Amino acid sequence: MGSKVCIAGTGLGADGERWISCRPGFFLPVRVLSRLFRRLFLARLQRAFDAGELRFFNRLEALSSPAAFARYLVPVRQTEWVVYAKPPFGGPQQVLEYLGRYTHRVAIANSRLIDFADGKVSFRWKDYRHESKQKVMHLDTPEFIRRFLLHVLPNGLQRIRHYGFLANRYRAIKLARCRELLAEPKPIVSHSAAPTDYRDRYLLLTGRSLRDCPQCGRGHMVCIEIFPAGSMPRGPPRDH
Repeated sequence: MGSKVCIAGTGLGADGERWISCRPGFFLPVRVLSRLFRRLFLARLQRAFDAGELRFFNRLEALSSPAAFARYLVPVRQTEWVVYAKPPFGGPQQVLEYLGRYTHRVAIANSRLIDFADGKVSFRWKDYRHESKQKVMHLDTPEFIRRFLLHVLPNGLQRIRHYGFLANRYRAIKLARCRELLAEPKPIVSHSAAPTDYRDRYLLLTGRSLRDCPQCGRGHMVCIEIFPAGSMPRGPPRDH
């Protein structure tokens, strides 16, 4: 499990009258942050278990027992969790492009799916414990669907959240104040119409084209004709 957080190294003061920058060479106390995250995460996980909100299936069904669940968490509480924080190498634009590849994609890409036969789904996966070796996994269809649905957010949860001066309610006001304190001009916003084709929107969000051939990466798929729903494709023209 992993989550990615994008945090500005500076920010607007609580009084809204000054711009505060962090000390050179310092951003966050990563070790303290990792232990705080571990404590809060496990505390909420335990509350969810006590409230009966967790469900266990297949090999994990034994964890339904409070004693077994408590034993399972013992080594997790003693393990040092990793909160990996670093400044961006390429700049803000590259950071947003990187995050966009995660926030606007599904759990598994079509290119990893190999076969569906005898009630099993076969797909490629990368074994990071053995030098990232490519392997093939075969799962029963219900188990594959269960794992896929683990990546579907429950109702009421958002994939992307904004806080601080980027929070939705006062974003426009606070961003204007930030620009005023930094003596930065207001950005020029293009009012050109947003692309309506999903492939153009995907390219705009991720920088990757769905029209490129997934094999060679150079050829382009071109739409020749669109058939109405329920109709049969036309055959080749007859010679007269």
